[in-house]
Amino acid sequence: MQISRKYRKWLIGGGLLLLTTTPSFALFGLGDIVFDPTSYASLFAQLTTLESQYMMLKNNIEHFSFKQQWQTTLQTLENVNVRNRFGETSGMTTALNSNSPSASTAGWTAATVPVSSDLASYAGSQATGSPQMAQLAMVEMSDAVSPDCLTAVGQYRAARAQNNDASSSLAANQFDTSSGTNSEVQQLNLLNAAEAQKMTEMQAQGTMQACLAAQMAVANMQQRNAAAADLNNAVFVQVQHATHDMSATSESNTWQTYLP
Repeated sequence: MQISRKYRKWLIGGGLLLLTTTPSFALFGLGDIVFDPTSYASLFAQLTTLESQYMMLKNNIEHFSFKQQWQTTLQTLENVNVRNRFGETSGMTTALNSNSPSASTAGWTAATVPVSSDLASYAGSQATGSPQMAQLAMVEMSDAVSPDCLTAVGQYRAARAQNNDASSSLAANQFDTSSGTNSEVQQLNLLNAAEAQKMTEMQAQGTMQACLAAQMAVANMQQRNAAAADLNNAVFVQVQHATHDMSATSESNTWQTYLP
């Protein structure tokens, strides 16, 4: 259909008039068609906001391609093998490699000097706080703490081996560069799993530290008793010298500063 030059001029003029309208101007006097340039500014702002949200979501689901630069090697504990020639360390290897309280007790009993079977008649005549009773207390405390520590070491080794697969799997997922494990939710789950494994390791380390503290208490008891025994001997000798005159002939007093 051909449009005459006259009508073409009218259409061009109408288009120019449309472009110069104000926000409240209605076309052809009709109130239902209004051109408002401010709506375009609002629409542009909304598009800018949507674009920002899209970029944020895109960045959240993107993953690193070179995660291996952070990867470390998992240190595993080798099983310890205690030599047992004549039964002197019977059960010790099992105690140090597994969670076996019975093996720990058997191993400690076999590897230590037993207390005499006549202890009951001898200790009955000793006062609490005497050197003999202090030594007995240290032996009994050591016999209680040491097997427990052997069990803790064996339990830690056994648990470390059992947790090896879970730790390796977590590390593989953390350093995986595919899209299957790199969404935001999946990465957060991996972080939670890592924190759970860290908590398990901290609890195991806490058990080991408590064991070390108990062993230090026994060692301190031995050192304390030895120091107290030396001090008591020095006091005893000094008192004896002062009480009993052992001065040489033609001497007026006792030499009390020499060693006994």
